[in-house]
Amino acid sequence: MRTSRFISLLAALALAGAAAAGTPQRVVSVNLCTDQLALMLAAPGQLISVSRLAHDADSSALVDQARALPTNGSRAEEVYLLAPDLVLAGTFTDPATVAMLRDLGIRVELFEPARSLADVPANLDRMGRLLGRGAQAAEMIAAFERDLAALTVDLEPRPRAALYYVNSYTAGDRSLAGDILRVAGFDNVAAETGLDWGGVLPLEQLVMLAPDVIIEGRDYPGQARAEDNLTHPALAALTHTRKAGSLTDRDWICGTPQVLHAIGAMRDLRLSLEPAR
Repeated sequence: MRTSRFISLLAALALAGAAAAGTPQRVVSVNLCTDQLALMLAAPGQLISVSRLAHDADSSALVDQARALPTNGSRAEEVYLLAPDLVLAGTFTDPATVAMLRDLGIRVELFEPARSLADVPANLDRMGRLLGRGAQAAEMIAAFERDLAALTVDLEPRPRAALYYVNSYTAGDRSLAGDILRVAGFDNVAAETGLDWGGVLPLEQLVMLAPDVIIEGRDYPGQARAEDNLTHPALAALTHTRKAGSLTDRDWICGTPQVLHAIGAMRDLRLSLEPAR
């Protein structure tokens, strides 16, 4: 009994010490990518709510961990009622929500969308510092950089690949998806069209570019004309182009170590194109 009370006292003192040192104790995330980073790094009980997308298996890489926590709809009123001492949001979070929470005296930290693989260790480092988990972040960064180096493909020639999403959208070299493609050993045909960041790549132009590989975005359930480009008969004319199937959103869209899964899949695809020796 005395031992139990002593442990409880130590836990209370540790909690009080962390609060005094400025370590947040009630963290709420309202953005899918900050959800993932916080789920990786937060101490037990520190993260108290995540965005609703965190419970979506198609979007969330850490859905099992996320489902252990309640979700929020990213609205200022419901977030305020959770009494957070730190809110994690994205730069595309509704500005009115961010402004209202700050006006109410709540600390809000904004994370920009990742635009390259270099943003992954930067995001981990920043989240670690915000949560008072710097040592854990440093370990995760070292593991990420080691695994990234092991997955990087340095082979010639580099096959020409196209990332092709609904509405004929493509991602360029100056995007996270484009960087994933690069380290996996591909050249991105978007660069040949001047689309550095990304943009619309008309189907006719894609056919004329005749890439070695087309990596298609997710075809969502239901029917929409926005998806017609992914199944258009013109693609069948590209007899020397390999269709690589659809990529998974959850491994591509956030600047976290989960991108290693996407890199691994693209690396396997790249190596499968090597001629037998």
